[in-house]
Amino acid sequence: MKKTKTISRRTFLASPYIVWVIGFTVIPLGLIFKYALTSREGGFSLENISAIFDPIHMKAMLFSLEIAIGCTLLCILLSYPLVMALKHLNMGKQSFVMFIWILPMWMNFILRILAWQMILSNNGILNFILTKLGLEALPLANTGTAVMIGVVYDYLPYMVLPIFNAVAEIDEDIIEAAKDLGANGFTVFRRIIFPLSIPGLLSGIVMVFVPSMTSFVISDILGGGKLQLIGNVIEQEFTKSSNWNLGSGLSVSLMIFVLLSMAFTMKNDGEGKGSAIW
Repeated sequence: MKKTKTISRRTFLASPYIVWVIGFTVIPLGLIFKYALTSREGGFSLENISAIFDPIHMKAMLFSLEIAIGCTLLCILLSYPLVMALKHLNMGKQSFVMFIWILPMWMNFILRILAWQMILSNNGILNFILTKLGLEALPLANTGTAVMIGVVYDYLPYMVLPIFNAVAEIDEDIIEAAKDLGANGFTVFRRIIFPLSIPGLLSGIVMVFVPSMTSFVISDILGGGKLQLIGNVIEQEFTKSSNWNLGSGLSVSLMIFVLLSMAFTMKNDGEGKGSAIW
């Protein structure tokens, strides 16, 4: 009897969350799949999903994949030196430095990207400084480089934080033992810190790759509307062309990438937190 009351109480407390999930996740996803699998006339069709292989859509998809892979790799290359520096300085998870690092994430996303637009424009702050130094101005406005800078800036914290958390949990005794055995700093990183931080790295990859793959606001602002990511194509199908069927079909194609990424991460996380390679 007591167990039944406990279950009923838990169900009651979870009911607002269940309603939220059904109303804002299950139903919208159901509508997307409904539109994706039907034509404008209402009949069953797979053309909306297979439309991803259209040359125009495939070009946008490949460009999105290029941006996402480049952003992920750059975030990894920038994150590890920063994490190692914080670890060397004994900066804990509650340090003021980490607070400063995540502080920009509390600001409005659009304002931060607009700030980069002012910095990277032809007459912006960056080119002003370069010309004052006697250097040649860089034509970064409305280019793929500007979009890459924007996505790296926006998603870098999502790579740093999980890697930092994974590295912070590594027992210092293991590192000290490796140093006592003659391992230098690079060897310690390569054979201990990096393998043990792989769970955090995998989480960071998903948190960076998936949103950068589906981003469209950054390319609109920093690309000047001239560079089409797959997110821009989907957004235009919904807002400008009013073709919800095609937009939903392309969205389902993107969901496949998300599911594959999540499946890969869960598989590797299930194998443990990594192990040192001696």
